[in-house]
Amino acid sequence: MTVTGTRQWSSQLVFLAAAVGSAVGISNVWKFTYVAGQNGGGAFVLVYVGAIALVALPALIAEFLVGRRGGASVVKTMDILAERDGISPLWRHYGQMAALGAFIALSFYAVIAGWTLDYFFQAVTRGFQGTTAESSGAALGELTASPGRMMISQLVFLGLTAATVAAGVRRGLERVLRWLTPGLFIILLILLGYAMVAGDFAAGARFLFVPDFSRLNAQTVLMAVGQAFFSLGIGLGVLLTIGAYMDQKTSIVRAGIIVAAADGGVALLAGLAIFPVVFANGLSPAEGPGLIFATLPVAFGQMPGGAVLGPLFFVLMAVAALTSAITILETVVATLEDYTGWSRGRIVTVCTLLLWVAGLGTVFSFNTLSEFYPLSFIPAFETRHIFDTLDYIVSNFMMPLGGMLIALLAGWGLSKSATLDELHGHDGLAFRVWRLLVRFVVPAAIGIVFFVNL
Repeated sequence: MTVTGTRQWSSQLVFLAAAVGSAVGISNVWKFTYVAGQNGGGAFVLVYVGAIALVALPALIAEFLVGRRGGASVVKTMDILAERDGISPLWRHYGQMAALGAFIALSFYAVIAGWTLDYFFQAVTRGFQGTTAESSGAALGELTASPGRMMISQLVFLGLTAATVAAGVRRGLERVLRWLTPGLFIILLILLGYAMVAGDFAAGARFLFVPDFSRLNAQTVLMAVGQAFFSLGIGLGVLLTIGAYMDQKTSIVRAGIIVAAADGGVALLAGLAIFPVVFANGLSPAEGPGLIFATLPVAFGQMPGGAVLGPLFFVLMAVAALTSAITILETVVATLEDYTGWSRGRIVTVCTLLLWVAGLGTVFSFNTLSEFYPLSFIPAFETRHIFDTLDYIVSNFMMPLGGMLIALLAGWGLSKSATLDELHGHDGLAFRVWRLLVRFVVPAAIGIVFFVNL
């Protein structure tokens, strides 16, 4: 075991809280609902669940396995495995790319997460009573047109994230995640209960779980596979870092199943909480990215109890964002901690400042720099502003490449004995199926999504 006691989870339960909290983020609530809404509901969900089992879960197990095998930050783990298990020293470049990708992702993630804090504040102070589609759209436009408001909410969100990580694994991440992760599920269940009583629950459930196969096409399948894989955050070293702090007694396979099930479960519960409200208020489930920030406030303003439900919903979004952001920042901080002589507090301070500055590009992408396209000389980027460019690079290049590499490392780079040792198993059917999936199916599936999205 390489990891020190100060960077090790105190119990399996805390490890699971951290892993689930990391996997469950804005993507599970915001992106899943609007992508499912745009792709016909049930048919998309059917493929999504299958993709979790056949693509996301094997890759998740691979990332946990590699993390615990190295027991350090994502870059240091590659160096340790090169020295001890004989993998190529070039694998450290994957670690460097993963840590950089995590930093870039958090720089723009904190800005969008800040919107949830802003909306919570607006829900508490002004409420959504009398909100129309036009006024809701105007309110979102007012937020994105105000760099000052976005910078404040971005800074508050980064401050909460930094304060947690600066306190360390035991006194920071554990203390916060052991409460926030269960709290996320409690809030979601309250919202679900309300949807069952006040929403058109039958219509929402039918939309989500009764597949319309006429809506099933190649694009729907690719979107479902991409959502299943990327919502877990595989490929950027975050789950690898969480796995590095895991003790040897914990079953990686069981942990992977729990985390993947929780990740998919939250997305489905979010759909069951949101779509009944959408249908009950005569709104469209295919509203796209504006479903959460522009469409739902209209529903909150019309429904009984909306004054309570609105703030509660945006608390859910903020908590989901924070649990993910904490582990993303830990990935970056752990890497710098392994390779510098700096204290954790100093590293967190510098990282937070750099994240805030880097995030300003995203802030200004929605207003003063909305027509600035930094990579316009490349066809795929000619109409993408700073935020779109960063999001595209991380989502369509770094995460797929990272996910493919981690699967190849676990499936081909490490010896069979090393993987069996970490999985506490024997060379039976279950292991052979996992190895087949992680060697061939996962890289192929990610590769197809990767090339189609280019």
